[in-house]
Amino acid sequence: MIRAVEASQAVSAPVLAAYRYCETVTGQQARNFAYGIRLLPTPERRAMSALYAFSRRVDDIGDGELPGAVKVERLEDTRALLGRVRGGAVEEDDTDPVAVALAHASAVFPIPLGGLDELIDGVQMDVRGATYETWDDLKVYCRCVAGAIGRLSLGVFGTEPGARGVERAPEYADTLGLALQLTNILRDVREDAEGGRTYLPADDLAKFGCSAGFAGPTPPEGSDFAGLVHFEVRRARALFAEGYRLLPMLDRRSGACVAAMAGIYRRLLDRIERDPEAVLRGRVSLPGREKAYVAVRGLSGFDTRHVSRHTLRGRA
Repeated sequence: MIRAVEASQAVSAPVLAAYRYCETVTGQQARNFAYGIRLLPTPERRAMSALYAFSRRVDDIGDGELPGAVKVERLEDTRALLGRVRGGAVEEDDTDPVAVALAHASAVFPIPLGGLDELIDGVQMDVRGATYETWDDLKVYCRCVAGAIGRLSLGVFGTEPGARGVERAPEYADTLGLALQLTNILRDVREDAEGGRTYLPADDLAKFGCSAGFAGPTPPEGSDFAGLVHFEVRRARALFAEGYRLLPMLDRRSGACVAAMAGIYRRLLDRIERDPEAVLRGRVSLPGREKAYVAVRGLSGFDTRHVSRHTLRGRA
């Protein structure tokens, strides 16, 4: 993959209004994500907002209170809308601003829209109440709902000409998505349990005596909950380490965006590791000043340089 197609600065009024709508949705509903995309040039930031707004719509269907059959129907309606975007059938004056913005973004950047089909597939797993016996099973779900987002984002970012190992960029983007999703799963373990969902693999739960689930603010009696969390944290750290190999393949501002978003989740992982039971008491989060620091660190290129040094040492 090469650098994304140069985006024209001339955007029609209807398309600009559609992008503004998507940016509003992103700013209001995705504070962690928004910290990263603020670092992008305007065309890339708008395209990422369009991707987020469409993804948010899919997620909201899955997380809503509608009956399962209605959710499936609405997800298929959303897939049909995606088909219209893919087929160039969405006009600038369409009444759906998310469709207008996504159609424009996908015309400007080589976005692999099939990743949004994968997202819909993943949310359908949620609607069906899927559970996961092994990590390999859970990876299929994570690749649909997060790995695909990484690959979609790479379509906007592009890669630097001449970057080493660039053929593996989609793989690294996918792996970074898995790392973020596993962090999300750990952070939301109590909230998901209250909603009747269990994402952590059944064999991991059994290994640490946690098969009874997480219905309250304390771990199951006799379980090694801290052991379970630390086990999953190590898995997530390994995914982050592998996914961070993407950073040197991106331009400075795209790398800063990825480093900021991933850095926020890595710090969440640090907090969870220090106090595993905190995820049973409420949602673990970072204060705004810490997120801002991570964004500045990403913009400085520190993480990219760190990855590059370690990669070069590995080849020595």
